[in-house]
Parts: sequence; structure tokens; C-alpha cells
Amino acid sequence: MNYQETINWMFNQLPMYQLQGASAYKKDLSNTHLLINHLDNPQKNLKCIHVAGTNGKGSTSHMLASILQEAGYKVGLYTSPHLKDFRERIKINGSMISEDFVCDFINKNMSFFEKTEMSFFEMSVGLAFDYFAKEEVDIAVIEVGMGGRLDATNVITPLVSVITNIGMDHVQFLGNTIEAIAKEKAGIIKPGIPVVIGEYTTESKEVFLTKAKENNSEIFFASDLILETHPSDLIGDYQAHNKKTVQQTIAVLNVRKEFSISLNNIQTGLLKTVKNTGLLGRWQQLGESPKIICDTAHNKNGLEIVLNQIQKESFDQLHIVLGVVNDKDLDEILQLFPKNAIYYFCKPNISRGLETIILQEKAREHQLIGDSHSSVAIAYATAKQNAAKQDLIFIGGSTFVIAEIV
Repeated sequence: MNYQETINWMFNQLPMYQLQGASAYKKDLSNTHLLINHLDNPQKNLKCIHVAGTNGKGSTSHMLASILQEAGYKVGLYTSPHLKDFRERIKINGSMISEDFVCDFINKNMSFFEKTEMSFFEMSVGLAFDYFAKEEVDIAVIEVGMGGRLDATNVITPLVSVITNIGMDHVQFLGNTIEAIAKEKAGIIKPGIPVVIGEYTTESKEVFLTKAKENNSEIFFASDLILETHPSDLIGDYQAHNKKTVQQTIAVLNVRKEFSISLNNIQTGLLKTVKNTGLLGRWQQLGESPKIICDTAHNKNGLEIVLNQIQKESFDQLHIVLGVVNDKDLDEILQLFPKNAIYYFCKPNISRGLETIILQEKAREHQLIGDSHSSVAIAYATAKQNAAKQDLIFIGGSTFVIAEIV
């Protein structure tokens, strides 16, 4: 199979959370253990940083990778989901895995994948571990897909575990309280391995302290320990928290003496995150006059910060291109949006996308008024056509909306 056929085959295997949602979630790691044993446990040859959290884990992972690259290391980076090309998920020093490696890996292991009914995500994790091991990276930054305890990435023993924050997202899988979700994320804390916590609440802090004590793991609360952060080319307001998490994680790595990362490496790495890693969709400016901003924030905690940042901008009229997936609590997120904006409702082009008419009707209950459009592209084009030079256009609500316009 060529590359596109290979990717299509991967997408068409057992349900993939990105597209189908709940039916893709697995209740244990038995399949992942089968997979890594089949691959001769490539993860055992990797030095890793493991990053979980409701929001910010993607930005945090990319900033960490950028800093480590600036320090001269060969850095693997595994993240999800991708925006345009599957290979965005697996990079070394900012360069995507080759199409040939993806094809060879899948073709070589296809009969095993079919026999064991490996999911898309499990195959992707195995591919990343295999690639990083074969390429002999110095360190790999591994982002959790969802949750932590039962995530397919949770078969590594990292140098440091990182949990950015806890919010109410994916409640159908992870639980419907902060404590329950924190317990799932805290599942990445390993015996004797230090853990860095980005943000915490009273409820989540207790969970983290208990789990760290059980595992004899030193715990660092970055928001209490890091008083000053350095500038970054990731300029969303929410990056202030992520930068503290990153700086504390680097401090923990430096103490281990295996890695040597200077202040200059940290400062330069933060300023060159986008250039070094190719990260897209985080308070990303797509145009000027009118100013056009997109952001992948898609849950209450993330959207709250982004929408507050929009209000700090100077504009005459706000235009919002909005699409979501069908497992969101619409009342929870729609109440955050400004009533004085003009809305352009759309459906991301995946099976989990919420039908535009349902979003429009629900938005109307919150006094959010606008037209529905048959695609993200048409909604975006209409917003650009209607906006004056002094206006602001914001595109958001889902990673998959952003994927169609960047």
C-alpha cells in the first residue's frame, strides 16, 4: 500500500476516538502490552517525559521539545490529534516521520494488528515508540491521548511525569467530578518518578498528593514554585500556566544530571517553539485587517481563557466561526460566548461533528445569533467577506474546525 492507502487502512480499523468517540475507548492496557511485546518493547530504550492534562498538554509538550532541541538533543515528540497530516503526531527535531517508515511499519505488522484488533491510537503509539527507538533519540516527549491511567502511552517509565491541569472534559470516560478526572490523570505517576503539576484546585491537589505519596514520588507544584516566566512565540493568555509547568519540568530534568539545559536554551526554546516544532492552532493569527485568530480550545476551561483574551482585543465588530463535536455539553460552553458577536455556525467534516442546525438552535437559546453554513470553509469565507478592516474574526470550538482552515 502507498502512504494514503496505509493511512486510510489505519483510520478504518477499530473505532478511533478522534472520529467516533465513546466506542473507541478501551477499558485496560492489555492490547497495548500485547503490542509493545510484539515490537520487542522499544519504549524500554527511550528516555521520556510523559505529559497529561485536560488543557495545555500539547503546547507544553511542544515547548519542552523546543527547549531540548535548543540544548542540542535529538528529541522525539509524540502528540495528538493531527491537523492536516497523520505524520504531525510523530516528529524528531520538528521533522515529521517519513511516509516510507509509516508504510513499512504498518505493512510489516498488519496481520498482527488485524488478529489482535489494535485500535488506531494503539498502532500510532507503537509506531512512535518503534520509530524513536530505531532513530535513537536522546529523549522523547510523549503526550497522553486522553486521561492517563488507561491511555496507550501509559506503558513507559519516564524521567518525569507532567500533569498540566484538570478540567471537566471527556466526562463520559474519565468521570464527572474533578477528583475522578484527577485520579485518571494521576494514573501516569510511577513509583519513584518525580511529577510536575501545572495548575491545581483544592480537590485535585489532594488526589495528586495521595498518589505521589503512594508511589514515593517527589511532587512539584509549578504554579507555586515558578514566579517568573520567559516570553514565548506561543502568545495565548493560557500559555502563562504552561510556561511555568515547562520551566519546572526542565528544572527537574537538570537536577537529574543526565541532561544539561541552560537558561539560554530555555529562553530561546520558548521563543522558537513554533519554528522548532511546527505547532499550529494556538492563538494563531491568520490575517490582518481584519485581524483573524484561530484557537483549538474546545472545552469550558480552555474556551473561557481564549474568549477573555478576545475581549482584550480592539475591534469594531466580532465575527465568530463556530463548530463543535457532538459529545460536548453545549449549555456549558455556549454560555461563555459573547452575545454581541455575529456567528457563522458550521460542522467539522468528521462523523463526530455536531450538525449545524442543532448548534444554531442551541446557540439561539443563549442569544447567540447567526447563520448556519454547509461547511467550515464556506462559514470562514462568509465571515471574511462580511468583516470590515477594523473587525475581528475568531475561528474555534473544535480542533477539527481549525484543521480545515490552517
